[in-house]
Amino acid sequence: MTNYIAAYDTEQPECLAACRKIVEVHRRHEMPATFFIVGKVLEADAAAYRRLLDDPLFEIASHSWSHGMLLEHPFCGPGLPLGAVAEELTRGRDAVEKVFERPCVGLRPACCFDEGLRGAAEVLELVHAAGFQYVSSLAWGPDYTMPALLRRPFTYAHDGFPDLWELPAHGWQDNLLKDNNRWGPRRLTLWPPSMPEAIPPGFVKTPREEFDVHDVFLSRAGGMLLQARLPDGGQAEAWHPWPHVSLIWHPWSLDRFDPEMEMLELVFGRVRELGLTPTTFAGLRQRLAGGGA
Repeated sequence: MTNYIAAYDTEQPECLAACRKIVEVHRRHEMPATFFIVGKVLEADAAAYRRLLDDPLFEIASHSWSHGMLLEHPFCGPGLPLGAVAEELTRGRDAVEKVFERPCVGLRPACCFDEGLRGAAEVLELVHAAGFQYVSSLAWGPDYTMPALLRRPFTYAHDGFPDLWELPAHGWQDNLLKDNNRWGPRRLTLWPPSMPEAIPPGFVKTPREEFDVHDVFLSRAGGMLLQARLPDGGQAEAWHPWPHVSLIWHPWSLDRFDPEMEMLELVFGRVRELGLTPTTFAGLRQRLAGGGA
């Protein structure tokens, strides 16, 4: 069974208007979602977000307090001192729990990283101390390239935190796919590419073009063709479902490019067509911790 998770990095004031449109599509399709919300953004419109997202369909998780960097990032700048990292984690968590009156179990750091939080023992200790059960911090391909490859969930047992899960995101960060960040010329793709079929010839221009890129990951996750070597030296092939697939979306970016939310309609229709199982990141973590997916 392949789980599908719609997720939104909600980080700017203009996200609220976009979320109103996004929520309409989700309710029409009965599609769960995880909203990772920056604490400052949430507190600025707390009542409005509570009315909009206080729904069993939706998980509300943290996107930190102010979108501060937990670690150094080649595109987004230096990491914060550990004291400031602790504040980003605890204040971001507290904002979600205060507004929605339910536990905040998940964290997506600002910008994310190409190996998640592996090797960052001091930051992982702070994440663990803040009570998070999972992080979704792996959202780049090798060497900070796009797209983020299909990566399996894992725990940080090697770093001393066996109960803390990493639940990766996949595909293109939608703002980079559409040049909504206006970063100018940047190295974004790997050479030679690991998934050439997922790299468009240029920035996408229409919702259909955006969907076509996302569909590479949905289709591949729904049935991975794996090869196994047989004892006689031959090979056997079989389709195996991937544990989950989750694309990297930002409400402000979706609305700026596609105010009718045509791309969401296409994606959710494709999810049903492929037989993927919609859930949230918290739902996936619960299934994994219980020994299933």
